[in-house]
Amino acid sequence: MSFAEATTSLAVNDIRIGTIQQAAREKFTNFTKLRSPAKSKGSSRHMGDTGGQQDSDTNEESQKSKKFQKVSIIPLIFLIFYEVSGGPFGIEDSVHAAGPLLSILGFLILPLIWSIPEALITAELGTMFPENGGYVLWVSSSLGPFWGFQQGWMKWLSGVIDNALYPVLFLDYLKSGIPALGGGLMRTLAVLILTVGLTYMNYRGLAIVGWVAVFLGVFSILPFIVMGFIAIPRLDVSRWLIADFNNVDWGLYLNTLFWNLNYWDSISTLAGEVHNPKKTLPKALFYALILVVLVYIYPLLTGTGAIPLERELWTDGYFSEIAKILGGVWLRLWLQGASALSNMGMFVAEMSSDSYQLLGMAEKGMLPDFFAKRSQYGTPFVGILFSASGVLLLSWMSFQEIVAAENFLYCFGMILEFIAFIKLRIKCPSAPRPYKVPLDTLGCTLMLIPPTVLILVVLTFSSFKVMIVSLFAMLVGFILHPCLIYTEKNRWLKFSTSSDLHYGQGSEHEDAENLIS
Repeated sequence: MSFAEATTSLAVNDIRIGTIQQAAREKFTNFTKLRSPAKSKGSSRHMGDTGGQQDSDTNEESQKSKKFQKVSIIPLIFLIFYEVSGGPFGIEDSVHAAGPLLSILGFLILPLIWSIPEALITAELGTMFPENGGYVLWVSSSLGPFWGFQQGWMKWLSGVIDNALYPVLFLDYLKSGIPALGGGLMRTLAVLILTVGLTYMNYRGLAIVGWVAVFLGVFSILPFIVMGFIAIPRLDVSRWLIADFNNVDWGLYLNTLFWNLNYWDSISTLAGEVHNPKKTLPKALFYALILVVLVYIYPLLTGTGAIPLERELWTDGYFSEIAKILGGVWLRLWLQGASALSNMGMFVAEMSSDSYQLLGMAEKGMLPDFFAKRSQYGTPFVGILFSASGVLLLSWMSFQEIVAAENFLYCFGMILEFIAFIKLRIKCPSAPRPYKVPLDTLGCTLMLIPPTVLILVVLTFSSFKVMIVSLFAMLVGFILHPCLIYTEKNRWLKFSTSSDLHYGQGSEHEDAENLIS
């Protein structure tokens, strides 16, 4: 073969290789587009607007977000802490329902069954999809846009219900010192003022929220540390072992444990606002998990071991009474102030997650484009307003009703996440995963069996009222999705057409073939 022939042959081979690589890239890109049926026929846009203008608007919002400070690991740890826990405020009902022994065991065992698997899934999928929207993107990429929307609807509604709880807890801790906050007009005004003030804090920026969460977290934990040292001379270890298995309110017990140990996945909805999420997110989840378990166990050991057991007294706000018994009025006031600030922290963290979830869904064309608009501080102000409105509408419910309702919706969302996690492992085994759960697909499936059983148990213990209200809320989601598609198809509202999912960098081509086949 002559030199000219050899050169021609190499050039032809290079062209073929380039063509194959380009085809693989196109297939992967096509797969990772989250489109409704209306979008498959053409880009949806506002009547009279062009698709290019619409994409330009979305890109401008995306570029605007890059101008603002990203969240680093320390604020992220405390944002996760407040998404999940916020302190031991609200765990008193576990003692009321089942006594000290089952309460302590519950907060030791349930993290192994539930919190660790949920945190591991969040670390893997959150780094695989480091964008705002989190679990909505996970489910959409594996189960399709319909179920992705249902996941977003149920999780957002669950989060708003959860956020309605914090003004209630805040006032429950203060009403022993200010009886007027126990009900009536004063309580209603207090809820309104709290909601407006904390909503404004979210509006001012996520970086501010993160460092505020650090301050609030430290301040909220300190009085329990002091109370523990004061209680040492009065500790009676035998009180920790008290249990009456014939007198257990299993519904209240499981709902209290479940509510206090879930929502690890919520931080994924604002992954796009985190500095280097592929490294920062797994570390933050690990440290937050340790912090949450310690913050629950330490006060439980202190409260149940230092004073004689009266189960009927262990309800919301009882830790403040324990503080008064052990240290006096000054310690109770400190703990009540810590409770107030802790509930502020949980409120702003949850609202951040909820509002950035709506922003992420809008950026993928699942919600109208106005949800993707950012304020001058880079925050999704429309999502914040919607979330705050939901909190005000639900703030009339009692503590137990709120916990049960949000747990019911949250359970269905977690089932979709589990399915999406396993399906992505099967169909997309070589997709870039900066963090990967150190188990094969079979091991991951076995890991999810105990939390799935727990979900079924929690659903079984739901009251008829909670079940009806929650199922009605789910039905609204089933109706809302086709209505939004119809709205988009008729161009009544503007929807984003930028719906690419951005996996981490790596060998995508093999997985594109698997996912398309």
